[in-house]
Amino acid sequence: MKTLQRLEVLKDLVQQAVDRGASSVEAIHQHIAGLPFQVLEKSGLLDDDKLKLKEKQQRTIGAVYDAIRRINRQVGELISDQFELVEDSEHIQRVLDGQTRAAPAPKRKPAAKRKPRKAATRKKPAAS
Repeated sequence: MKTLQRLEVLKDLVQQAVDRGASSVEAIHQHIAGLPFQVLEKSGLLDDDKLKLKEKQQRTIGAVYDAIRRINRQVGELISDQFELVEDSEHIQRVLDGQTRAAPAPKRKPAAKRKPRKAATRKKPAAS
């Protein structure tokens, strides 16, 4: 496996780890942030306005972790694009190297060693 391919696999592993990590931390964050609301709910102190606050808090926490996952994806795409550019430039370099290393055009023999050309004979116009 080429170094570039190994780097891309490593990038994918890191990207998956960040995505899974963000999801795990979000779940823990949501649970901890919800504990005060659970206590209030059990004690009967949670009215409709506070329930709306709970939902707003959950959406806000979710939006933060969604942003982390989105940025992670975008960074991964950017790095993949860079890997692709490197691969393309390597391919172009190989093609160009192949053209410059190709067999040179055959050399023409010096004029003295060339066989003389036969003179073209012209047909004489027919007499009328």
